[in-house]
Amino acid sequence: MIQRRTLLKSTAAAALGTPALGALAQSSVTLKFHTFMAPQSNVWLNMHKAWMDKVEKESGGRIRFEGYPAMQLGGSPAQLFDQARDGVVDIIWTLPGNTPGRFPRSEVFELPFMMNNAEATSKAFWEYITTMAPDEYKDVHPLALQVHGPGMFHMRSKQIFRADDLRGSKVRGPTRQITKMLGYLGATPVGMPLPQIPDALSKGVIDGCAIPWEVVPAVKVHELTKFHSEFEPAGGALYTTTFVMAMNKAKYASLPPDLKAVIDRNTGMETSAWLGKVQQAGDGPGREAAVRQGNSIHTIPAAEAQEFKRKARLVEVEWVQDMDKRGYNGRQLLETARALIAKHGRKA
Repeated sequence: MIQRRTLLKSTAAAALGTPALGALAQSSVTLKFHTFMAPQSNVWLNMHKAWMDKVEKESGGRIRFEGYPAMQLGGSPAQLFDQARDGVVDIIWTLPGNTPGRFPRSEVFELPFMMNNAEATSKAFWEYITTMAPDEYKDVHPLALQVHGPGMFHMRSKQIFRADDLRGSKVRGPTRQITKMLGYLGATPVGMPLPQIPDALSKGVIDGCAIPWEVVPAVKVHELTKFHSEFEPAGGALYTTTFVMAMNKAKYASLPPDLKAVIDRNTGMETSAWLGKVQQAGDGPGREAAVRQGNSIHTIPAAEAQEFKRKARLVEVEWVQDMDKRGYNGRQLLETARALIAKHGRKA
C-alpha cells in the first residue's frame, strides 16, 4: 500500500511537471513607472501611458504597469534617477539635468542652438550616447533618450524682442547649461524643476520661464504669463532639454527572455525618436492655448537670433573646456553631436 501511494505521488508529480513549467514560462510582472509630469500633461497621456499600453498589449498582458505621475511615490524630481538605480521603482522618466554635472556628456544636446527637430535630435542623442558615452547611464538600463521641441521665452510683463530685453528679468531654466545661457543673455537665471513654475510665477519669484510650447498648458503658463517669444525656424532653436527613460538593471535582468524581448522592441533609437516626435507634436496645442488666452506671441526673426547666438556661445566654449578637464575630448564630442543631429535631421 505504501509503495502504491508513493507510485501515485510520483506519477502525479510527473504529470504536473509540464503544466508547472508552462506556468513558470508564462509568468507575469508588474512594473512601477514613476515621473514628475502631471497626470493631465501631454507627456503623461500621449507618451508614457501610450508606451505602457503598447508594452502591455505586446506582452499579452503579462507585463503590467502601475503608473505614478506627479511624484506620487514620493521624493523629488532630482531623486528619480536614483529611485530607478536603487530599485525603489522599476522605470522612471526624468531630466538628467535635474542633477547638475552628473551626466556631463549628455549636456552637449542642451547647448544653445543645437537641435533641429525633436524626432531627429532624439535619434542623434541615442546614437551619440551608445557610441560616444556608453557608460553615461551605466547604473540603469536605458530604455530611451530623447529631447523636446524648441524652447522659448514666456514672460509675465514684457515681450522679448532682443537679447537685451532679458536684462534684469528673473527667468527659470531647467538645467545648468540653460541657466548659464540665460545668464549670458542678460537674465537673472533661476534653476527649478518644472512643477515649481506655477507657484513661482504667481508669487513673482520669477518673471518668466524658458520651456517649449508643449508643456505650457500642463503648468498653466498661458494663464500666468502674457508674452511669449518663439524663434523663427530658420534662425534655429534656442535650446532643448534631454530626457532619459530608464529601468532598474536587476528588474530588467530578472525578466524571462520573451518579456525582455518585448521591452527591447519598445526601446532604443526608434522609441527615442517616437517620444521626441510625440512630445514636439504637443507644441501646436500648447501654442493654441496661449492664442485662445489672448496673449501676445512674437516670433524672433533669424537676423535677431544672431545676437542671441553670439552671446550664448560662451556656454559652448565653457562646456568644451569642462569636458577637457574631465578627461574627455570636448571638441570631438561637440562635433560628433552636431554631425549626428545633421545626419538624422536630413532624414527627418
